[in-house]
Amino acid sequence: MVGRKLVLVTTDWAPFSDKIAKICEDEAAKVGVPFEVRKDDWIYLTRHGEVDELGGADVPQVFVETETRVKHVLTRVPLDEYGKPDFEKARQLVQRALEAA
Repeated sequence: MVGRKLVLVTTDWAPFSDKIAKICEDEAAKVGVPFEVRKDDWIYLTRHGEVDELGGADVPQVFVETETRVKHVLTRVPLDEYGKPDFEKARQLVQRALEAA
C-alpha cells in the first residue's frame, strides 16, 4: 500500500526500547515501508496512543500510519505465560499490523 509507515514512539529511558526499535526496523524493511522513531513525542501519543485515565502514556508504543489513519499496534512488550518479555509476540503483532494496513 502506498503511503504507509511504521512509527515507534519512545524515550531514552523506556524499557526494551532498543529491542522494539530493532524489531520494527527489521519488519518495516521486510515489507519495504519506512520506519520512523519519534523520541519523547507526547503529543503524538496522547492523540493516537493508549493513555491512562489521567492522560499519561506508556512507552514504547508502535503505530502503523497510512494516508488516512494512524493505527495503534502495541504498547509495551507483551509478556509470555511466565511473565517474561515475549519479543517474538511483539514481532508477530508488528507483522500482522503491517500486513493489514
